[in-house]
Amino acid sequence: MKKLLLAIFVLIPFQLLAQNETLISDNDSIPSLVERLIHQKDSAYRAETDFRHIKSHINLEFYSSANAYFTENQFDELSFKVNRVRLEIYGRLNSHLSYNFRQSFNRYSNPYSLDNLASSIEHANITWHASDKFSLVAGKQFVALGGYEAYINALKVREFSEFNSSVAVYQAGLMGVIQFTPSQQLVLQLVNNRSGSDSDLFLYGRPDGVEAAKFPLLATVNWNGNFLDDALLFRYAASMGQLAKGKNIYYLTCGNTYEKGPVIAYLDVMYSREGIDSQQRITTLQGQGRGTVPVTAMNAQYLTFIADLDYQFHPKWNAYVKGAFETGSIYRSEGVFTKGRYITSWNAQACVEWFPFTEDKGFKFFAHYLYKGHELSEKAAALMAYMPHTQRVSLGIVYVIPVL
Repeated sequence: MKKLLLAIFVLIPFQLLAQNETLISDNDSIPSLVERLIHQKDSAYRAETDFRHIKSHINLEFYSSANAYFTENQFDELSFKVNRVRLEIYGRLNSHLSYNFRQSFNRYSNPYSLDNLASSIEHANITWHASDKFSLVAGKQFVALGGYEAYINALKVREFSEFNSSVAVYQAGLMGVIQFTPSQQLVLQLVNNRSGSDSDLFLYGRPDGVEAAKFPLLATVNWNGNFLDDALLFRYAASMGQLAKGKNIYYLTCGNTYEKGPVIAYLDVMYSREGIDSQQRITTLQGQGRGTVPVTAMNAQYLTFIADLDYQFHPKWNAYVKGAFETGSIYRSEGVFTKGRYITSWNAQACVEWFPFTEDKGFKFFAHYLYKGHELSEKAAALMAYMPHTQRVSLGIVYVIPVL
């Protein structure tokens, strides 16, 4: 037990200090988090506290693979990769307060200028459960986009679409959740639309002559509904934010999921219209040797369709096929970027997963195949863009280790 308590204090370095003043002293009668969790308090305190709501979990999420890479059907290399290592701490302090902290060890760790947090920290928030109908989330959190691929745990996704790979989906802000029926909820969210400065968001900086945003925020309205005894799940959202003065961004995202028995199938549609190319996918098409300095594109729009079918054909075996079709265009000419489509991309995936222990779905081996194709238009060719077809064959392991 002493080792467990020591590990908890090492893993959760939260000290409530302001300059040299201690906000909670040893003389205060407020019970500590550890005391609440292990119930080591006097009988009077235990009698007054409803411990049914007090829970805490610490998970270490691990995902590693061996990968063979191919370009235009030519073998490139075989290498090992630790795809994801994340630490997640979440739980409830009482019937009204819960918390969530998650840090990835595969990301840049220096603090960003806007939210004062490292991008490696994905969740750092507190939720106030005001009632069964309303809760409020404050801190760094997931942007409430629609769609199934954007929502599920990244450990379940071997390869994201270009859309979901390009959008920064963890931001600081506020979110209200209204549960207006047992099966439907409305989410209202206001978060930063980026974590750092313009130079972090735009590949070649903010375009000349464009002023910085006064309110670099993103507002989202999200509706989630479950129907047919929870077999059908819909996640629809609309978002609007300011990238710079007079340059806004709009998202329309929706997910349609069917899950019953051994079958999971979903179709996501994701669309963005960006006054400045924050996803950077068109901006990066500028090749070398054109004799001009590359610039950040403006007036970009992206459209993505994602389809997936999972089938668990045995308690220890699951298989899925998945595909995505995506386009990137300029909707109004500006500078070297003229109106029209620049890129069409698609990916096709097939995967088989094996769970050695039927009772533990958090531990599995997998074999995965990925094909990514790209078609560049004449407009992209004029920028000297080059984007070959690629393939990847992966063998890997995923394990969610329940530390506490």
